[in-house]
Amino acid sequence: MKPTPPFSRQIKDSSRREWLAQAGLATLGATLLARRALGVTATPTGVVAPKRVLFFSKSSDFVHDVVNRHGQPLSMAERILSENGPAHGIAFTFSKDGSLFTPEYLAGFDAFCFYTSGDLFAASKKVPGGFPGDDNPPMTPAGKAALLEAVKGGKGFVGTHSAADTFHTGETVATDTRQLRTWRFHNFGADADPYTRMLGAGFILHGAQQVSTMRVIDPAFPGFGGLGAGFSRKDEWYSLNDFSRDLHVLLVQETAGMQGTPYQRPPYPATWARRHGQGRVFYTSMGHGDNALPGGNSWLQPIFLQILFGGLSWATGQVDADITPNIEQVTPGAWTLPPVGK
Repeated sequence: MKPTPPFSRQIKDSSRREWLAQAGLATLGATLLARRALGVTATPTGVVAPKRVLFFSKSSDFVHDVVNRHGQPLSMAERILSENGPAHGIAFTFSKDGSLFTPEYLAGFDAFCFYTSGDLFAASKKVPGGFPGDDNPPMTPAGKAALLEAVKGGKGFVGTHSAADTFHTGETVATDTRQLRTWRFHNFGADADPYTRMLGAGFILHGAQQVSTMRVIDPAFPGFGGLGAGFSRKDEWYSLNDFSRDLHVLLVQETAGMQGTPYQRPPYPATWARRHGQGRVFYTSMGHGDNALPGGNSWLQPIFLQILFGGLSWATGQVDADITPNIEQVTPGAWTLPPVGK
């Protein structure tokens, strides 16, 4: 995977006014779609306090451009969430500082939204051939335990894209090299990393960005109304392992016709919801960001934001949904992994 050009470089050829206009249209479209699909209306200021969500985007491995601040106060993803949050009754706090994770700090939030990568115990990945990471303060083992306990105790958790490429089973910053990691081509079950068990699956690898079809399983889930039987879009699609047996699958990755070894496998979950103890967990593999053409940046696409804010509305307890486990019915081949290869 080659690093994408910085977002600031991508918009040099067009004025900032033009970009803001595009972002504004996407924000407006996403808000209108979300209000209709989620069954949640904006809460009048001062009547009910907004849900507090920590958006955490420390990258110990590859830094996705959409969460790279490029010296600015907020990244592209953070700006979009900040603009859209109030209409959905959500107040975001943005951080890349893993050292803040303590029981006392986490108690101040209703949910956590991760766009992270790598071994978060490491400030940055510094191995030959590896991506440099962002050098922000790392999380401690006690901080990780506090996060998992907070979710188990009733907090919400939303993972986007590389949140699955975080805390791999048995990996450290020293072993997570750019070499082919054959140990990821396994289902570890109960022995998987506790973070993986909380999230519901882990990342193996991905192929080239391409257009693929998402099959919609549950149109009644918040954010999934109006999507029909499925949709096609371009993204950096993740091939995943170690699916939990209690997943309520929302979107299925249709692998027929996809190019690349990572997708030589039966269809498997791409977006889901599950309960972790008393907590609500939602994950979508979508959201790489720089999807090139066609489609542009996924974080400017209303359909992506509709799905993401649907997950946030459920994870923060603003709406309820039936999340009866269905993984074995809708993706019975989910645990059949692709052949080892790049």
